[in-house]
Amino acid sequence: MILYPAIDIRGGRCVRLIEGDFNRETTFDSDPSAAARRWVEAGADWLHIVDLDGAVEGRPINGGAITRIRASVGVSIQLGGGLRQLTDLEAAFDAGVDRVILGTVALRDPELVDSAVARWGDHIAVALDARDGRLATDGWLGQTDTSAVEVAQRLAQRHVRHFIYTDIRRDGTLSGPNLQALSELIETVDADVIASGGIASLDDLKAVASAGATGAIVGRALYDGRVDLAEALALVRRSEASC
Repeated sequence: MILYPAIDIRGGRCVRLIEGDFNRETTFDSDPSAAARRWVEAGADWLHIVDLDGAVEGRPINGGAITRIRASVGVSIQLGGGLRQLTDLEAAFDAGVDRVILGTVALRDPELVDSAVARWGDHIAVALDARDGRLATDGWLGQTDTSAVEVAQRLAQRHVRHFIYTDIRRDGTLSGPNLQALSELIETVDADVIASGGIASLDDLKAVASAGATGAIVGRALYDGRVDLAEALALVRRSEASC
């Protein structure tokens, strides 16, 4: 299982939200590159970056901050937030991003997903951001009645190989992951599933690994010091070695 330290960017700063609420924001680093370097120095092989402004506006906004992160670290980066045109994806890959995450556009334009997967294959992921199992859109400000599991099944048939499942009601709350919903998705879809939302401890990481998640995104627990990244990485590596 891969651990992905989260770097959420709003207004050029590294922030964390609670349940995706922009009015419940905490700034952790004025320079997201500093956070990136800190997690890489602790041993991270991947970073999970979200352009929060881009997710709301529907177009990339914090490209400068992302470029600076790319220049400051040598590990792999997955990026989401406002990537809704093929030209946005091209620009992200040209900037050195290793995997792009489609969110709102995956619901609204399945043909774009087809084109992206045909061109970039395994470098495409889809975010499934859900409240009570139903997908949200537009930086989580919009709400649909669409089932996350049903969408994942359809997109897996379109050869999407990576999904990021976030329980919005748990994101930033440190209340633990939604293991029931995560397990249902993993058991239902033939693709890799990365867990996100609520992870607050090493026990939570063990639980999502046991559920079959291929990755886990950790945000507030790292910034608050509840989870030590080096310790968490060592735990995951020991678990893999014992399998």
